[in-house]
Amino acid sequence: MDQHVDVVVPPALRFLLPARDRPGGVRRLGFDPDATLGHLVRAAGVPPTEVGGLRLDGEPAPPAARARPGGTVTVEEIRRPQAAPSGGYLLDVGLGALARRLRLLGLDAAWSNRAEDADLVVHADAEERVLLTQDRGLLMRGAVVHGALVRGAAPDAQLADVLDRFAPAPAPLTRCTTCNGELRPVPKEQVAALLEPGTRRSYDEFSRCGACGRVYWRGAHARRIDELIGAARRRSG
Repeated sequence: MDQHVDVVVPPALRFLLPARDRPGGVRRLGFDPDATLGHLVRAAGVPPTEVGGLRLDGEPAPPAARARPGGTVTVEEIRRPQAAPSGGYLLDVGLGALARRLRLLGLDAAWSNRAEDADLVVHADAEERVLLTQDRGLLMRGAVVHGALVRGAAPDAQLADVLDRFAPAPAPLTRCTTCNGELRPVPKEQVAALLEPGTRRSYDEFSRCGACGRVYWRGAHARRIDELIGAARRRSG
């Protein structure tokens, strides 16, 4: 009797497999009678957050099921767009540039350059946020409830991936790019002393962060926001 189990991975997730297994998209693992399908998929290198469904020998199966010797576990990828919880996003320390881009689009994106992995998991769960990371080991933690492995090396490519996966509705100039606080309209006379002379002459409508006090106006980021949305749509379209 064959003492192995094959884990079959779809093309979009093959980059998670060891290099030798990527061309065929199959990871062969030793059979363990105590291993659930969820454990086998993790052992193959695929975080649970990237799994849309499982099949065992061609039939739908839950992560708690167990394979037979010689069995085949087929991984189905997450169907996009994916529903996200109401709390917004929480990004790990390596995704600061992506956090800024999400905030430019008015999306709730919490980030700190001092956050530890364990704290990220607790924070995401407590506030019902999607944990965004490129560290698949972080997403292998059993305590992760909502998470996503962000694709792309450059921040704009990462943004396009997040927008494609969750399809959030942009609300530009409603979030502070520095601290993620909410922006509120403010009369020009209340912030005039904080503005450069050219800005005072050229603009009349302003917003201010309720958390850190930073002042914003439409001209400051309008072109960049339009570029981000346009680039993301071209990538996902």
